[in-house]
Amino acid sequence: MDKADEPVKLSHWIAAILLFAMASIAFINVLSRYLFHFSFASTEEITINLFVWLTVVGSGIAFERGAQLGMVTLYNIFPAKFKKFVVLFAAALSAALFVLVDIFTIQAIYNELRIFHATSAALGLPVWIYYAGVPVFSVFVFQGIYKDASRKLKSLEGR
Repeated sequence: MDKADEPVKLSHWIAAILLFAMASIAFINVLSRYLFHFSFASTEEITINLFVWLTVVGSGIAFERGAQLGMVTLYNIFPAKFKKFVVLFAAALSAALFVLVDIFTIQAIYNELRIFHATSAALGLPVWIYYAGVPVFSVFVFQGIYKDASRKLKSLEGR
């Protein structure tokens, strides 16, 4: 199956929607500033938080494509058996990092719900709503880590 025949993935749709929403919000704010000399304070709050969510979804897409940072030159000189270990080790470290991010984010959400009850400055929304996107969209990161490691291990099978 070539790239043109692949179905569009949910992560790509979500990334496109988030990016479109961010661009639309910023464009509307620029228009309102120049036409009405009035700026919507809430647009910056929304755009920043959508950017965080987009970064998490984009990280998943990058992992899936094998576009994350790596030491390719060092990896290429390893023997095939050691490469398998390196692939598994890198996937485990990547997943562990995002597990920690999710644990701390869920802890922050819990603290916001139970203790702090903080609201955002511009819209007055509970800030846990903005935090919630990180663990939800981390699903795409874990999926991307798994797909990348599986593809790399499969390519090492014949060696």
